[in-house]
Amino acid sequence: MICILLVAGHGTVLEAQIKNDETGLYSHLTGVPKALLPGVGGRKILDFWWETVNMRQLFTEVYLVTNADKYKYYERWATANDFPVENIVNDGSTTLEDRLGAVADLELVIRSRKLQDDIMVIAGDMLCADQNFDIAQVIRFFRSEPGELIIYYELEESEKSSSRGIVEVCPDTHRVTRFLEKPQDGLTASRLASVVFYCLQRDTLSHLSDFLRLQPQASFGRFWEWLVNEKQLDVLGMKLPTGFQLIGQVGLSDYTKWLTHYSTNQQDNPAKPITYRSFARVGLMGNPSDGFNGKTIAMSISNFWAEVTLVESQTLVLVPHPLNDPTEFGSLQDLFCISRKEGYLGGLRLLQATCKKFYQFCSKQGIALTKQNFTLKYDTNIPRQVGLAGSSAIVSATLKCLMKFYNITDNDLPKPIRANFILNVETDELFITAGLQDRVVQVYEGLVYMDFSKNLMAEQGYGNYVSMDMSGLPHFWLAYLSDPSDSGRIHSNIRQRWLSGEPLVVEAMKSFAELTDQARLALQDRDWRRLAQLMDQNFELRRSVYTDDCLGPGNLKMVLLARQFGSAVKLPGSGGAVVGLCLDEEKLSAGHDVEPPPSDPLSRICQVEMRQAFQEAGCVFCVIAPYNPSASTVGGQH
Repeated sequence: MICILLVAGHGTVLEAQIKNDETGLYSHLTGVPKALLPGVGGRKILDFWWETVNMRQLFTEVYLVTNADKYKYYERWATANDFPVENIVNDGSTTLEDRLGAVADLELVIRSRKLQDDIMVIAGDMLCADQNFDIAQVIRFFRSEPGELIIYYELEESEKSSSRGIVEVCPDTHRVTRFLEKPQDGLTASRLASVVFYCLQRDTLSHLSDFLRLQPQASFGRFWEWLVNEKQLDVLGMKLPTGFQLIGQVGLSDYTKWLTHYSTNQQDNPAKPITYRSFARVGLMGNPSDGFNGKTIAMSISNFWAEVTLVESQTLVLVPHPLNDPTEFGSLQDLFCISRKEGYLGGLRLLQATCKKFYQFCSKQGIALTKQNFTLKYDTNIPRQVGLAGSSAIVSATLKCLMKFYNITDNDLPKPIRANFILNVETDELFITAGLQDRVVQVYEGLVYMDFSKNLMAEQGYGNYVSMDMSGLPHFWLAYLSDPSDSGRIHSNIRQRWLSGEPLVVEAMKSFAELTDQARLALQDRDWRRLAQLMDQNFELRRSVYTDDCLGPGNLKMVLLARQFGSAVKLPGSGGAVVGLCLDEEKLSAGHDVEPPPSDPLSRICQVEMRQAFQEAGCVFCVIAPYNPSASTVGGQH
């Protein structure tokens, strides 16, 4: 591939304003061509681009196209920066009026140097907000699909789409479906701005001369309008999550404004740690797994969380957790006991798999990441092996950090797709048996109704996810085995039975979905007595399908213990824990508000006697603190 840097524009406005500036602050820049003006960090703008493309393993040659008026400046620059002077092409123009135009300048280089290779074209007088993007990733994406490539970015709020070339990009195929050069308001809802940063296939270069016969001196924007809208060539779009500003015909105020803006953005985030939490979840209603095209309601709880911190660093480092990823032991016996109890799989593999999948996703989705490195570390207090979604919480928190660090937005990775991504990290990379429910509630947070019906999953690749009102919820409790083992896990061939169409299992899954819809209404109506009844029915339905042997003695022990105290109870996950709702019957029968007052979070029996009973049975008991994303700052960035 050959790279061509375009610096032949005549910046008459900016040059004149620098010359006439009465402050004297810019007198040393009088006559200096645009691309050699200071950029972000004080380096010349062209210095940055030359450093970016000066890689022999990527480009066989790099050419620079300038005009006759500024040729000597670039010749001197080339000598000082080890740029081959013979690769500077002079287009002969000396004024704005006799300019060739960007398309004609590109065609001049290709024709005069008889170039017959794929071409990357970049405007050398373009400010870039983040100067660390990976240009090799751009080339890999260009070569992965047939077609031309346009680089775009998402406009900042202060930027008007009417001042830029705007692309409309299909999110599935990444094909540019329409190109609009400086569109008037209302013509498109797109905020994706094309910049002079393109890749052209060698077979497409002949179109340049065809276009110039129609529109001499035309801009690249008009060329792409013609190529995309009229010729309907295959053109792909790739996003760089950073800002760009071409200083072609801008004035001094715009140049200094964007230079200050980009420099300030870099100073604001030099190495500031990014920290996010994701929370454990409890399944309140629905089928025991979300792999049966059923329905569920789940809630994130702030009692238990996984927290991940990312900070920029020279190399990429994944820090092992001292407890969950032990590398030092007191003795061989200590190693034996820890390995027997906790196994060999800590959280480090989750960090690594998330990073690997994230890079793979961005490359496939046409998002070029910066070349920044980072250090990742994590912490978690989610109990292991009790079905509270501890692994997915680590993956979810890691993904939040990576998105923030690389400026990946919800438009790039929408919430439904994000849940799929987290699931794929665990199932595809680590071969963990899992479903979507945990990942959905950890992405949306709060109380979430989920419909995984077959038609929805087939048509859009994800279910229907609805965040529910959490105000005035009753107080739930949670108990889990303090020393979980296989007794807390549910072993079953239920999925094979469902796939084979066994009537008992198929009907049970339909019943789980019906219970979920009824529970949704009970939650909306604040009918807590009805909700408690549905929770009990949910467990009994699960028991009828799985049988007591499959459910395991530890789970049954906790359910039966809770029922001795009149509490509604069910399993919130895959086993090892139970979630319950203990209502005060005296208040219910007296017609009072069924929600226990804050000063008495559970009835006296739940608060004292049942807690003690669970503790004496070797379980951990706690009152659930629901995590409400709309009313809390705990789950955001720290």
